[in-house]
Amino acid sequence: MGSTTDKISGKTNEIAGKAKQAIGKATNDPALRGEGAAQETKGKAQVATGKVKDKLKGAVDRL
Repeated sequence: MGSTTDKISGKTNEIAGKAKQAIGKATNDPALRGEGAAQETKGKAQVATGKVKDKLKGAVDRL
């Protein structure tokens, strides 16, 4: 995946994870809250991966 794709997928996962956590909290569903937290963490990792790819590409382009 490209860096932009990673960042978009990551933000999507972060938003979905936060929504699941909110629904889990509202419905008192600890499993859904946990699933949401895991998805949010996955999203943050994807965004970070995209940023790293951008930095590496920038470094290579400067060579």
